[in-house]
Amino acid sequence: MSSSFTSKMPNIETSIFTEMSVMANQHQAINLSQGFPEFDTPAFLKDKINQAISEGRNQYSPSNGLPELLTQIADMVHRQYQTHLTDEQKLNGLNNVTITSGATEALWVAIQALVRPNDEVIIFDPAYDSYEPAIELAGGTCRHITLDTPSYAINWSQVEQSINAKTRAIIVNSPHNPTGSILSESDLNTLQGLVEKYDLYVISDEVYEHMTFDGLRHESVLRYPELFQRAFVVSSFGKTFHCTGWKMGYCAAPNELMNEFRKIHQYVTFCSFTPAQIAIAQMLKEQPSHITELANFYQQKRDVLTNALKSSRFTLLPSKGTYFLLLDYSAISELNDREFCQWLTKEAGVAAIPLSPLYPAEQRQEYHKNNKVIRLCFAKNDDTLLKAAEILCQL
Repeated sequence: MSSSFTSKMPNIETSIFTEMSVMANQHQAINLSQGFPEFDTPAFLKDKINQAISEGRNQYSPSNGLPELLTQIADMVHRQYQTHLTDEQKLNGLNNVTITSGATEALWVAIQALVRPNDEVIIFDPAYDSYEPAIELAGGTCRHITLDTPSYAINWSQVEQSINAKTRAIIVNSPHNPTGSILSESDLNTLQGLVEKYDLYVISDEVYEHMTFDGLRHESVLRYPELFQRAFVVSSFGKTFHCTGWKMGYCAAPNELMNEFRKIHQYVTFCSFTPAQIAIAQMLKEQPSHITELANFYQQKRDVLTNALKSSRFTLLPSKGTYFLLLDYSAISELNDREFCQWLTKEAGVAAIPLSPLYPAEQRQEYHKNNKVIRLCFAKNDDTLLKAAEILCQL
């Protein structure tokens, strides 16, 4: 019997992050590709999740999240971003925060809540690869804007020129995956001006919010009350607490937007893993120093890797945040970035991520003419970083 089935997403391929991790495993390469920590989750957090499981707290939580966790998130936001918050503008965790099964779910639900058929959403390339599929499934289309290189900054004049009657939202990501760039106060003020002028919304992907380096401050949308009134802010406990496999994230939004978010969320995962919510609530309450020390922790990792690569033929680009470092390999190979990463994994034994798959397919050929840049993840033990750097310095 013939099938009439046709794909809703015929052009979607396996994620480059999955592809490179599979290749790393096949060739027993040092995996500096996919962005997950090599070191373990804090002992306090593991003890608390085990305790919750042992005490039988293993059933559904409220769909929005456990009240004690929602309250702790609001308290953390007040501590982190209090400079621009008044008592009237403070987040109410019970009304303005929802726990999700990872930041990717939060991004997907926020996009479904906002985007309607024929809407356009502005995204910046290279872009995290979950944005566009979610926008297309909502019936929208992406308006791609390429970040300026080598700074990977946003050209706001180009953004304004790209806004039209169909433009619904802008997705920003800071600290930025894969480039390690961050948005400044000036960027956020400009974004706020455009949002107000053209009646737009914002989805702010801030999963690396606690990882900014060299004294630079993370400019969260949560610092800008007027901007927040038209925004979804997405964050990740997996990144913050080295537990990416727990798939724990959350979204913050003003009442009207959060109400729409929750309508969709309840039919996606309904609720997230209850014991992890209990443990994270206790971690936020009793071990707040983990968050305040995270930037220095990852800055040390960055510096271990960059210092070890000083004698290499790579050109190192600045990493202002996240746990990623970009390398330009122009002096080493004429291969395009995807071919170079495949060669690097199979022949040299180090897995990295090419940037070209994070650009639109129709732009990749042109991208290859002018760019030879790969991404390394430095959320690894120091000995792993030094071993990888020793190999890379021999190229």
